[in-house]
Amino acid sequence: MASAVITPNGQVTIPKKIRDYLKLDTGSKVDFVIDENGIVKLIPLNVPLQKLSGILHRQGMSPATLEEMEEAIREGASDCT
Repeated sequence: MASAVITPNGQVTIPKKIRDYLKLDTGSKVDFVIDENGIVKLIPLNVPLQKLSGILHRQGMSPATLEEMEEAIREGASDCT
């Protein structure tokens, strides 16, 4: 198990083993998330945009047209007024 110490400024050095596993380098960004069980997770935000392509696709779902997206935006905006 890797561990670290919190500095007086609230900073933590992520152990090399963890940085290597998450492919983190100087300047990498991370997010901290508290899940439904109260467990804090460190999420690397260094995922290339190309890897995100299609992550919302569901089996049997057809892609929305530009017109459908614009209509959904209009409907959402009208709900805010």
